[in-house]
Amino acid sequence: MNDFRFEPVAMPAAAVALRSEVRTFLDKEMAEGSFKPTVGAMVAADPAFSRKCGERGYLGMTWPKEYGGHERSALERYVAIEEMLAVGAPVMAHWIADRQSGPQILRHGSERAKRMILPEIAAGRCYFAIGMSEPDTGSDLAGVKSRASRTEGGYRLNGRKVWTSFAHGSHYLIGLFRSSGRPEERHIGLTQFIVDLKAPGITIRPILNVYGAHEFNEVTFDDVFVPEDMTVGGEGQGWAMVTSELAYERSGPDRFLSTFPLLVEAFRELGPDPHPAAAAEFGRLVAHLATLRHMSTSIAGMLQKGESPATQAALVKDLGTTFEQEIPEVVRRVLPLEARFTQDKDLYAQLQQLALQQMASYSLRGGTREILRGIIARGLGLR
Repeated sequence: MNDFRFEPVAMPAAAVALRSEVRTFLDKEMAEGSFKPTVGAMVAADPAFSRKCGERGYLGMTWPKEYGGHERSALERYVAIEEMLAVGAPVMAHWIADRQSGPQILRHGSERAKRMILPEIAAGRCYFAIGMSEPDTGSDLAGVKSRASRTEGGYRLNGRKVWTSFAHGSHYLIGLFRSSGRPEERHIGLTQFIVDLKAPGITIRPILNVYGAHEFNEVTFDDVFVPEDMTVGGEGQGWAMVTSELAYERSGPDRFLSTFPLLVEAFRELGPDPHPAAAAEFGRLVAHLATLRHMSTSIAGMLQKGESPATQAALVKDLGTTFEQEIPEVVRRVLPLEARFTQDKDLYAQLQQLALQQMASYSLRGGTREILRGIIARGLGLR
């Protein structure tokens, strides 16, 4: 049986200094009313806030300067995004581009794509969506049916993608298409493409969630042309690109901090002298948080070394989303206040209501528990 470890990572002095800098920035933005803390910050988009992050050098942090980056460490980037998520800042506009699409283009994109797109992402002016999931395939990415056909100068794309977060506000989408072979051949013949969402033949339709918000979309491709140099990794390398990309998507602090702002407000509600039973419940949550953070920072260290810790990332995502879902349930059980929508300044009640409505989605996005546990079992040599 294979084994894997989460070696501890010490934050460098630069990351410690950056944490203080980012906190000061966020405190100022909140004091000026730029944003109000929310849960599930990865679905709250504010392009103006994203541009401010770009101006301060908080996007494209690890990328080379020649592509608009800042050549800082993965742990410095970790600190910056951790601070933003901890206060529920509206990061969705730049989130996917900075977290995974940009790094994929940097490592596997053409020189034209790097020079055209990466500086705009780092400036907070260019946003991405992910085109992986399709109707009737669930979390089975290898079941992709959307097709890419060779044509003069590039490819023609046809098919449908669903659950494409923020496609309606994005400039590009990195989509997974079958460029050769048949769907039953699974991992063979898949290619990722950088698609301009303003290209002719693209239709974006909203998918409203349970509380009426427009976060997801269905994207239809009808003979959409993509130039040959807009592949990621080259033709037929789509499965390798997807699996490496998911290490970025599944291991970060966003996989356990979605409902953290609610936990902070709940501590304020409890006051300085909580009942012992309440203290025990909340103490357990804090212990779980510390463990998840250790695991997640360890993966950040692995990514900085150029490793691809897909199994470890799947474990963090599985445990992290369970933790995110547990916070509103524990808070509701321990505190007597029932969640409700309010128009006043009752931030705790607002966060509790929103968390309860969002929490079911946490264990679906980025791969269901069943898919993740299959990845973990395979990584451990159990299947």
